Formats: sequence, structure tokens, C-alpha cells
Amino acid sequence: MAAIVCKFGGTSVADAGQVRKIESILRADARRRYAVVSALGKRKKEDQKVTDLLYLCHELAAAGLDISEPFHIIRDRHLELAGDLGVNLDVAGLLEEVRKQTQGGASRDFVASRGEYLSGRIVAAYLRARFVDPADGILFTPDGQLDDRTYDRLDGLLKGDGLFVIPGFYGANPDGSIHTFPRGGSDISGAVVARAVRAEAYENWTDVSGFLMTDPRIVPDAMPIREVTYRELRELAYMGATVLQDEAIFPVRQLRIPIHIRNTNAPDDPGTLVLPSRGVSDTGVTGIAGKRGFSMVFIEKALMNKEHGFGRKVLEILESHGISYEHSPTGIDSMSVVIEDEEIAGKEEIIRQEIQRILEPDRVDITSGLALIATVGEGMAYRVGVAARVFTALAQAGVNVRIIDQGSSEINIIVGVDQKDYETAVKALYKAFA
Repeated sequence: MAAIVCKFGGTSVADAGQVRKIESILRADARRRYAVVSALGKRKKEDQKVTDLLYLCHELAAAGLDISEPFHIIRDRHLELAGDLGVNLDVAGLLEEVRKQTQGGASRDFVASRGEYLSGRIVAAYLRARFVDPADGILFTPDGQLDDRTYDRLDGLLKGDGLFVIPGFYGANPDGSIHTFPRGGSDISGAVVARAVRAEAYENWTDVSGFLMTDPRIVPDAMPIREVTYRELRELAYMGATVLQDEAIFPVRQLRIPIHIRNTNAPDDPGTLVLPSRGVSDTGVTGIAGKRGFSMVFIEKALMNKEHGFGRKVLEILESHGISYEHSPTGIDSMSVVIEDEEIAGKEEIIRQEIQRILEPDRVDITSGLALIATVGEGMAYRVGVAARVFTALAQAGVNVRIIDQGSSEINIIVGVDQKDYETAVKALYKAFA
């Protein structure tokens, strides 16, 4: 029988009531045999996430300081959950082992991974499911990339009948030490499990009913997106749509496994389907997403296009200072490089001086306080006038466009605006395409 892999986020395991919802979801469909779980999330606004508390414990322990205050919160959360669920598991013993390992110099990744480990042990005990430690199946290469051997290894561990519970977020280095994915990495873990078992679908259960066309904090009545392609989701997630970790697409893409984003608290809602391909929307636009906090290095030099290696030299200067870049719109005698503020913060003057010394430009400026907004849609390539509507909407809203970038794939149009105009621009673009 074909299988469905279900990933449950932090709010879905936050307390006993939420875990019981997980049980109902799994029992409702016999194909749902693999549950990937996150660390305990917030039950209420004032709660702290367990993963954040574990990072704090590691920082305190590394500095030789007492970890008892944050660890006490971690301990109470897990003991309360286990008690409310009535599980037959020595949770106190597991917590004491984590405390000793943390104070004994365990790595940052190891300590952070214990949130998922403890959550997984408790949920598995409650469901009477088989617990599979991802350290035994999810493998990383020496440079921290996912090892392709993972899929065969995991497939072997996940054979047999019944339910399986797998903690998210981590795996193992070649030497057996724990290695974690980026934050939000349980989404990636779920996708890895889905590919390993060749699932017919990967359901990502969270606390929202899928993607909306834009940020509901800016447009409260934003329309839901019922279907989105892998490529569209990657663009939207990268630009700030945070429902799904964007790297979760890669493990499932090769096998064309659909991702279904669903709401643990409203399991009958249709959610959002992430598909290899889909029909084109009426407007050609699927969503609008953006982020604040960018700077732009602008370089101008006559006959720049005739100077071999000019762009390479600019990027080498940035690389030498550990700076990665986001976009690089160019003109015949000019080049711009867009960088996240946190990447360039404190390095602006040295970057300016090195560009001036090595490239001898006519002008070099560094501007901060920018926001990027992406209008995304597979259908843009097949609709005349999408770009015109973008810039007309912004002009009518009184928004000055500082940056324009459109890739050859024609899946998005990215504009850069002053941060003060960010929300006005998002509202204008949503109104133009909703």
C-alpha cells in the first residue's frame, strides 16, 4: 500500500491536546504511517520554544555558567506533556541524560537536536509506534551536505507494519556526531523520509491552512493559494513566505512527490498542494512575498562592459570578507550587488575602499534600508503585460522603484524599494493581481 509521510511542526506537539490531534489525523488514513515531529513549540505567546532554550543552555554551559533556569523550563514542559498523555516512558531519566551531556561539553548541534529527540520519544510512546533515531539513517558528508546513501539507509530502517515516529531536524556526520539542518529543518527531514519510502504524498502539518497570496499581517484578507509549483514555492519561501522551509523541496522533487501543507487545528481545510506543475492562473501570478533589510552596492565605470573580469573581481572582494550576495542587476556601464544588511554590516567602508582601489570606478555608493518584493508565477511567461501591471500599480501607489531584477526563467519580477514603502508596495501589488 502506498504511504503518506506526515511532518508535525512545533505547535502540533506543543501540548497533550495537540498530540491527540496528531493521533486522530494519523488514524484517519491508514496510509499515514510515518510521522516526523519537531521539538515542542509555543502553547501561548509568552512561551519560549524548546529549541531556543536548548541553544541557550549550550551557550551557558560553554561559558561555564549554570544552565538550571532554562533547563528547568525544558524539563517541566516534557514532564507535563508525558504526564498528560500517560505514557510509559522514563522521561525524567532521558532529561537527566540530556542535562549531563549538555554540561559535559556536548556540541551545539547535539544539544539543539535533543528537542526533537525528546518530542519523538514521547510521541512514539503515546502512539505505540516504532521510534527511529535519524542519527541512524540520515547521513551527512564531511562538508555538511546530505549524503545520498541516506535514502537507502532510511528505507531499510522504515520497513515493516505499523506506525513510525522519526524526530526531525538532525542526522549524523561520518564520525557519528550529530549534525542539524538549518532552522526549520524538520520540514527537510520530512521530505527526506518521503523520498526514502517513495511516499505518494508528503503532508506538512502546521498551524496555518497553507500559503496565502501575500503576508496576512499586511493584507489581512489575503486569498489562499490552493496549488503552487515547486519552483514557485522556492521563490516565495526564499522571499519571506515562511510556511515551509524552502530547502524541503529538493528531496521530493526528483520523484515528483507532492507536498500538502495542512492545518493540524483544522484538518478538513483544503490547505495548499505543492506540485511539480499545474495549470496557469488567470493573472499568471501566484503570490507576492518580500523581505526588508537589504543594502545595495552600486558601481559605475565607463566602458565597464569592455573590461574583462570586472564582475568577478567585485564578487571576489565580497567573498574575501565572507559576504554572500542576493542579486546583481547590471547595465552597460554599471553594476549593482544586493546584499542582506547583516552580511555587510560594519564592512561598508572597507568594501568601498577595496572596490575603489582594485577597480578604479567612476563612482561607488552603498545604500542601505531597502526591501525586496517578488511577484511570482509560472504563468508570467505566458501573459502579456504582467510587468506593466507591476510597475503601474507601484507608480499609482507613489512607490519609487530602486531595483528591478527579472531572471530569464520569467517566473518572477523582483523590485527593490525603500523600506518605508514596503507595505504600501505589497498592498498595491496584491490589489493588482488578486
